[in-house]
Amino acid sequence: MGRHGACPCGADACTLRRAVIPVEEALALFAERLADTLDLREHGTGLHSRRVACHTLVLARHVLDDPDALRQVYFGALLHDVGKIGIPDRVLCKPGPLDEEEWGLMRRHPELGWGLLAGIQGMEAAAELVLCHHERWDGAGYPRGLRGAGIPLGARLFAVIDALDAMVSRRAYGQPRDFEAACGEIAREAGRAFDPEAVALFTKERETLAGMVEAACAARPPEAPQPWGGGRSPPRVKGRG
Repeated sequence: MGRHGACPCGADACTLRRAVIPVEEALALFAERLADTLDLREHGTGLHSRRVACHTLVLARHVLDDPDALRQVYFGALLHDVGKIGIPDRVLCKPGPLDEEEWGLMRRHPELGWGLLAGIQGMEAAAELVLCHHERWDGAGYPRGLRGAGIPLGARLFAVIDALDAMVSRRAYGQPRDFEAACGEIAREAGRAFDPEAVALFTKERETLAGMVEAACAARPPEAPQPWGGGRSPPRVKGRG
């Protein structure tokens, strides 16, 4: 910093101070923009990510009351597929079914996403959700084959919501199911794919989630409160696997 508070680049010191973004707001902005980046590669992923992030918080609020913990769940859900940035276009954008080799590449995306986020201070728990979002309650998921309570709570809640969105949303590779049929499938998978307690929370919030699905809830308006409670919201700005 030079004389009279001036930076060598010519900027005034007060201007520089005003340009500093609070850490929480910067992380939120980063997460939103990273989700937008993935949407540029796989159109529709951004809307899916915003829906499941918003809907996962409906369940998370039953078991978490710490705003930072809720924020981590939101970021992890929003960025769950960010590792797909590292998946080749021939796999990510393939219109038909994937072969065995292609599925092997696709199944790397949780670890790739974890690698992007784990080293960022304030994103550690979100990174764990990203890493574990394809694990199953019965241990048959990937990438680590975690079982039961060994799967992070946020990932267990997210798995139910992600399955719901996959079933009720229109996809290039399948027709949507109606909400009631999707709920029935989720109930049948309790104790196998899903944490039974997460399914119980889903059932408790069934009416709320049905309304959100009907409204195609995908994003917050720019000036709405942050979904985890308090503060300003960041500016507003799926595919398979």
